[in-house]
Amino acid sequence: MLAALSGKGCELHGALQSEDTEVMIDSLRRLGFQVQPDWRFDSIKVGANQSARVIPAEKAELYVANSGTTMRFLAAMVSAGNGRYRLDGTARMRERPIEDLLSALRDLGVNARSENGDGCPPVLIETNGLQSGQVSIRGDTSSQFLSGLLMSALRAKGHVTVRWLGPYVSFPYVQMTFEMMQQFGAQLSEMLHGGNFRRVPPDGQINFLLPAPQDFGVPSYEIEPDASAASYFFAAAAIMNGAVTVSDLTGKNIQGDEYFTSLLKAMGCRVERCSSGTTVLGRAMHGVDEKDMSSFSDLVMTLAAVACFAEGPTTIRNVAHIRHKETDRISALATELRKIGAEVEEYTDGLKILPRPLHGAEIETYNDHRMAMSMALVGLKVPGIVILNPGCVAKTYPGFWEDLERLRS
Repeated sequence: MLAALSGKGCELHGALQSEDTEVMIDSLRRLGFQVQPDWRFDSIKVGANQSARVIPAEKAELYVANSGTTMRFLAAMVSAGNGRYRLDGTARMRERPIEDLLSALRDLGVNARSENGDGCPPVLIETNGLQSGQVSIRGDTSSQFLSGLLMSALRAKGHVTVRWLGPYVSFPYVQMTFEMMQQFGAQLSEMLHGGNFRRVPPDGQINFLLPAPQDFGVPSYEIEPDASAASYFFAAAAIMNGAVTVSDLTGKNIQGDEYFTSLLKAMGCRVERCSSGTTVLGRAMHGVDEKDMSSFSDLVMTLAAVACFAEGPTTIRNVAHIRHKETDRISALATELRKIGAEVEEYTDGLKILPRPLHGAEIETYNDHRMAMSMALVGLKVPGIVILNPGCVAKTYPGFWEDLERLRS
């Protein structure tokens, strides 16, 4: 999205071929951008925008499948254009809330609305560009609303102030967006009330100040390895009392999900870092009490799988927002963990896992890639675990099963 918005042309290196990236590429092409992936070299070339318009196309129908990132980012991005755009997705996407973002876009002069009036996709955007102004957006449902708005505001017709209202979820993803925008040469600043932006404030308000329109862009950008995907292999080492090294994740990357190794260390595993990567060595584990996982909620399912093999209970709280992910992840986890013999207490905002003797079962994935990958870890140690709809991992990790088998063998 940053490469396309810059309009200057950029080659992305380390890009992942997956359903999420492919629907983003398809949508950008429908919007008139030149996007050429070369999957042999894990690269994507985004051509310079030859049009005088921020969004080359004046109208487009965009289908984002079940990619919440694509839906939220593009709803904000097309608002900086000039025309009429419709965004739609799967049946599950039509249940995922987006009204907070649409309300913020309306405050910046855009006719942004939910087609069915329920605050969920399909989304209709009719726009003459993002206007200058001050806008507020809540932080308790998804950080992607803010991330999409910040990037798009770079192409507004005048300066924009965005007030982000706590409490916050997925806070490290906003820090990552902020840093990436700076890496692309964008100018923005933040003023915080109630905390420190480099740490997670429990509440309060952060004001982001964006001069616009801006000139920004870089000729190439190196994408970090996926820390969220790496969590499954670190977890495999923990469960199997083995050792796994993931290269190029050193603890100094901009992704918050590297926090998973700290969780494993707290549970009793050994973690070694060096300039070339991170190694996790499995040890006897004990449960942990994670009272607030709101900043690292994509790790909840991986932690739940590991918790099944720890001594004592593991509690996960303050993640009510993951009920609005690819599935209701709290309910789905509780259901499937009980199937294999674990004792689970389900809360509105989380769950407690009490390890018990485990047995095989057929695992429903609810078409959720993270459910499939997390519960597969249980099958490394428990015979008879069958993952239904294994192809759902294509959303973010098409090669997961091959990589897991290579590790196992």
